[in-house]
Amino acid sequence: MAGAQGNILNSLGKLTELRKRFLFTIGALFVFRLGSFIPVPGVNPEAMTRLIQQGGGLLNLFNMFSGGALARYSLFALGVMPYISASIVVQMLGSILPSWQQMRKEGQSGQRTMTKYTRWGTVGLAIFQSFGVAFALQKHSVSGGLAVVYSPGFGFIFASVVGLTAGTMFLMWLGEQVTERGIGNGISLIIFAGIVAGLPSALAQTLSMAQSGELSIPKVMIVIALVVLVTAFVVFMESAQRRIPVNYARRQGGSSAYQNQTSHLPLKINMSGVIPPIFASSLIMFPATAATWFSSAQHLSWLQTLTTALSPGELVYDIVFAGLIILFAFFYTAIVFNAPETADNLKRSGALIPGIRPGRATSEYIDGVLTRLTGVGALYLALVCLVPTFLQSAWHVPFYFGGTSLLIVVVVVMDLYAQVQAHLVSHQYDSLLKKANLRRR
Repeated sequence: MAGAQGNILNSLGKLTELRKRFLFTIGALFVFRLGSFIPVPGVNPEAMTRLIQQGGGLLNLFNMFSGGALARYSLFALGVMPYISASIVVQMLGSILPSWQQMRKEGQSGQRTMTKYTRWGTVGLAIFQSFGVAFALQKHSVSGGLAVVYSPGFGFIFASVVGLTAGTMFLMWLGEQVTERGIGNGISLIIFAGIVAGLPSALAQTLSMAQSGELSIPKVMIVIALVVLVTAFVVFMESAQRRIPVNYARRQGGSSAYQNQTSHLPLKINMSGVIPPIFASSLIMFPATAATWFSSAQHLSWLQTLTTALSPGELVYDIVFAGLIILFAFFYTAIVFNAPETADNLKRSGALIPGIRPGRATSEYIDGVLTRLTGVGALYLALVCLVPTFLQSAWHVPFYFGGTSLLIVVVVVMDLYAQVQAHLVSHQYDSLLKKANLRRR
């Protein structure tokens, strides 16, 4: 692995295009980090930081994804979460509505239309979320009676809606530019940069606890070993595939018949990616966030009870969290992978699975294999996401790399590494073609 990374770094200096893509990606991430420190006017920064620390739950999750921008109430406080939510909704509608299903089959034209719907959905969600955040903040104060908003009113709400919505739309545009002109998926890299930005402070906090005696050295070593093992396990599971053999029908090639090579249909164990943990974390942390906003309401005492039961470390929390991850894993896999459509494409291309009839039988076979794989993948996601919870509840370790954040970081790094290798292979292939053309001349 180290040798391969060394070859990539050596080749990077020789490839002008790849070097430009890397520099563009680094520059875009620098702009993202710079924008996360530009505040929206009207908010007391000290009170806002205390609110995030006291709120916990969903606020800490969103603050981590935004790279601390929410705690600073900057232009990028909403991050790219509205865009991700809009993308998921459009994908769901594209699998449910017949007219949208037809749109998905129209190629680039249909994709452009769905992209336009995603952008408009992002605008609507960003306006809604920014208005909700601004409206709640101006009525909130932290311990000591310190108000979060200096001058509540229409001016603050208007400035927040315009600033936060513009920040989200800029991040959406920046992510699309990175995807097109940089390396890797731009939206994923922005989330990755936000998570990694908080890692140094988390490491410093852990070392401080070790020096003060709050956390013993053996426990620190165990935590480091677990991080390495869990990371290796995530890499293994994200790379794992179930390859279904596929044969092509005999075709006529001139005066003689020939048989195409046997290929395979790769099915990943985790087809849903990191979407199930993100959705599950958002839902299970919603009661805690709501209890923070409505802590003064006397008739909502049941919300406090529900929040206590759904606190990390409680048995109810572990069961509900794991159940939500498994549910969303099956749900999202059913959205992103269409077994009947795959079987129909195989049939049209003259391909068949050995021992399985084309058409409906192939669809049922693929669906059965995918169901079993999704079951294993869902259990793997639940296990990875619950390990940090066990550490936090047992040893009170500030385990910054929670399950969701660890999955995002590992998956983004693997995707980035794969794309760099693809660029290198493409460059080598182009070089061979040029040499062959020169020899012919």
